[in-house]
Amino acid sequence: MEEVIVDIDNVSMCFNMTTEKITTLKEYLIKRFKRQISYSEFWALKDVSFQINRGEIFGVLGLNGAGKSTLLKVIAGVLKPTLGKVDVFGRMAPLIELGAGFDAELTARENIFLNGAVLGYSKKEMKAKFDEIVSFSELENFIDVPIKNFSSGMYARLGFSIATATTPDVLIVDEILSVGDFKFQEKCEQKIKQMVEGGTTVILVSHSIEQIRSMCSKGVILEQGKLISSGDIAQICEFYFSKYN
Repeated sequence: MEEVIVDIDNVSMCFNMTTEKITTLKEYLIKRFKRQISYSEFWALKDVSFQINRGEIFGVLGLNGAGKSTLLKVIAGVLKPTLGKVDVFGRMAPLIELGAGFDAELTARENIFLNGAVLGYSKKEMKAKFDEIVSFSELENFIDVPIKNFSSGMYARLGFSIATATTPDVLIVDEILSVGDFKFQEKCEQKIKQMVEGGTTVILVSHSIEQIRSMCSKGVILEQGKLISSGDIAQICEFYFSKYN
């Protein structure tokens, strides 16, 4: 019997957007004090519901602005939904934004322990996995370099290597693999498949429909914050291709 590990129940996310241009903090504070700032509501997600089962690679498709990143942040607990709720039954490792959980002034070595702590891992766990993280990232020659000097691809290598060094119940990957080189992308895909064989659930966002088709078993499509299709990945990809091509 399939076991639900992520349950998204009627989730909506509203942001209040200012309707006027404010260029300085002083101007903002004055207008706020005088109650001269007006807002408009922007619903990034509207009544989104679906479930993800343990051991799946689950794809999230949609054009830019569809609400994919907002959805992942809600699942990861970075954002609290305006309406609805999300239940995640297990430990999660989110790779949502490039460099999130890193301090650019610190070295890669220091950031391995910092990012590990952010993900909920102890110093002892990170010490045990340190050599494996460095080896997988292929950053041996840059381990004591402040990461402010890293390229986006090097950030992605380090972030992915840390998040996958231990075995989270849920791994969230948001477009982060697209900034790495092709060889490292293939290496990451193989690592993800190994983790899934071990019981990890993966939520994958990618603009590459071929990557979603080859890696995922189920998925959803978002459009302007609404879920417009869900189901087996072959059906989802066919619908997405016919609608947007």
